[in-house]
Amino acid sequence: MELKPSGSLKIDTFSMRIGDIEGVELDRLHALSLSVGWPHRAEDWQFLRQSGHGFVALDEIGRVLGSAMWFAHGTDFATVGMVITSPRLQTLGAGQWLMKRVFENVVGCDLRLNATRAARRLYLSLDFQPEKTVYQCQGIARLETTGRAADFLDVRTLDPKDIPAAIALDAAGFGVRRAALIERLFAHSAGYGLFKDGRLSAFALCRPFGRGHVVGPVVAESDADAVAIVRPHVHDHLGSFLRIDTHMDTGEFATFLSHAGMPVFDTVLTMSLGKRLTDFAVGGATRPESYALASQTLG
Repeated sequence: MELKPSGSLKIDTFSMRIGDIEGVELDRLHALSLSVGWPHRAEDWQFLRQSGHGFVALDEIGRVLGSAMWFAHGTDFATVGMVITSPRLQTLGAGQWLMKRVFENVVGCDLRLNATRAARRLYLSLDFQPEKTVYQCQGIARLETTGRAADFLDVRTLDPKDIPAAIALDAAGFGVRRAALIERLFAHSAGYGLFKDGRLSAFALCRPFGRGHVVGPVVAESDADAVAIVRPHVHDHLGSFLRIDTHMDTGEFATFLSHAGMPVFDTVLTMSLGKRLTDFAVGGATRPESYALASQTLG
């Protein structure tokens, strides 16, 4: 595969050029995501720019026609997201052009992303391999009355001193250490943790995003533990829009989300280039699992 695209691309009767995403006004990025029906606010774009790197596709008069970002964790792993082009431009090669510019900056990295249905053909053409479905669960948070009460008394709010333990748990659940991202998420989120014998064994963060708030990441050792740390976030946002992105479609946790006002709204597909998800798995009978993504973009 040729991974050294030119700095411009001729499409029909006009040309596109590449630009650094840092140099683009937030309102123009917001307009781009709105054009494809994505819920990201200008503030969400700013958080992503502070967390990663990216390119935009600009036309001859500086309009933003596309974007692509990557988020590196260490020297050999990155997630890819915010790959946006209009369907027409994607069929004309704009999406592949942007992705090849990303590839130039992540040489030697294993990559992971979450693909919309519209983008799956693009990623398959770039040799990404399907992994598993992500269920986008969202709605107006309500009291969940059918599940059993939590068996745990020691669920409490998190504060900065819990960050090292949360980083370690997230690394075990996600498969990659994301220290800088978890620290940044703590600064923008409210968090609840489950403590057993004084040790943080599960946590869930919640922050403003899109139409309301998003819960994630959520890391726990069991469905019951995951429910115990997400339930307080539901209660904090009763009557408001709440979203969670999860690989779980059956079991106690999935049932809890539906009963709490967050049924499945849409799905995306986790895909990998390089190491597969199973290559990152941590052994152990009670290993932590990633019950919810930080976001579809961040993984």
